[in-house]
Amino acid sequence: MTERGRQRVVVTGIGAVTPIGTGRRGLWAGVKRGRSAVGPVTRFDAAPFRSRLAAEIHDFDPLAHLDSRQARRLDRYAQLALVTARLAVDDARLHVPEGRPRNRAGVYLGSALGGVAYAEEQHTAFLARGTRAVSPTLALAVFGGASATNVAIDLGWRGPNLTNANSCASGAVAIGEAFRLIRAGGANVMLAGGVEAPLAPLTFGAFALIKAMSTRNDCPGRASRPFDVGRDGFVMGEGACIVVLESLVHAQRRGAQVLGEVVGYALTNDAHHMTAPRPDGRQAARTIRLALADAGLKAHRIGYINAHGSSTVLGDAAEAEAIRTGFGRYLTPQVLVSATKGLYGHPLGASGAIEAALTVEALRSGWLPPTTNLAQPDPQCALPLVPAGGLHRATDYALCNSFGFGGINACLVLARPGSAAGAD
Repeated sequence: MTERGRQRVVVTGIGAVTPIGTGRRGLWAGVKRGRSAVGPVTRFDAAPFRSRLAAEIHDFDPLAHLDSRQARRLDRYAQLALVTARLAVDDARLHVPEGRPRNRAGVYLGSALGGVAYAEEQHTAFLARGTRAVSPTLALAVFGGASATNVAIDLGWRGPNLTNANSCASGAVAIGEAFRLIRAGGANVMLAGGVEAPLAPLTFGAFALIKAMSTRNDCPGRASRPFDVGRDGFVMGEGACIVVLESLVHAQRRGAQVLGEVVGYALTNDAHHMTAPRPDGRQAARTIRLALADAGLKAHRIGYINAHGSSTVLGDAAEAEAIRTGFGRYLTPQVLVSATKGLYGHPLGASGAIEAALTVEALRSGWLPPTTNLAQPDPQCALPLVPAGGLHRATDYALCNSFGFGGINACLVLARPGSAAGAD
């Protein structure tokens, strides 16, 4: 228990299916390799669009993880959720026995778009061949909750179950809300994270139409370049990442590995614009301060910030201003910042979960990843950045930022195993 009588919440497992690697070790190996997974779109013909780039998962075979009946009745969105959840449970070596313990185990996930790409595919079939061409599973696939509910059914977990659709902050929000639930004693163990499978023509094209995505079609691997003066938009990706959260007491009782700890979380809204962030970053800065206060930490205790860094012109500049405002005089060269979307693009609602997971690994390993594709830092984004090639540094606490359409701001504060006992 914490000094305030609340449960401490630890990370004991990580599951991931991403363009740069699968599983906790595969994800981290992809980060260490430092090679971008962005390439030309192959899933459909992107020729009509200004942007023709994406970060696709080329090696995901649902039949390697699910039986044929499961794989057939689930769309890609739900398949990614179920496989990633199983990977997380396996990584945590977690078995929740039948009976009341399963009432205390739940699933919180996030997704910006849920099963909309599959709905688009089925709509195309309907227009071409009528209702008989539509899958009978469509009605159960298109709603966002298909991810968390399919996971709960598969595991037999009867505790709290929720899927949020808070745009690009969804995965971080899911982790933060699950953290709050366990901390308050509402559950013993939760699966939390984000899932996104958005690569379909109309869905992809909708973002291209609002000129939010990079058009650097001639050099895909360099297209996503957070904080760089040459950035011109985000690169859409797909993926899923789910973490196992447990109360420290529950983890200790079963002798679980502790990969890290969630110690703070905050959520606010700019109340400004549907696509553009507040230029002054004021509400995002407030979210940073609220998350630190929730963790009981002064800003100088943070040694690493994993930025949202989507590679959009407005977004990166606003986030840099938010970090400068939120940290104030505590933003010294000892507080290092990097953004990792240059590796795996922007898988929308899954981004925050992927970044939280790799931040846990960064704290655990003592190696901070650099900002991929950063060739010439934009003066508007002036921050103390992790040097090219990454940096070996022991760091106790880190901040993860996730900002989404609609002005949604979510921040998580994470701790290296054993560090949180020394919080301010």
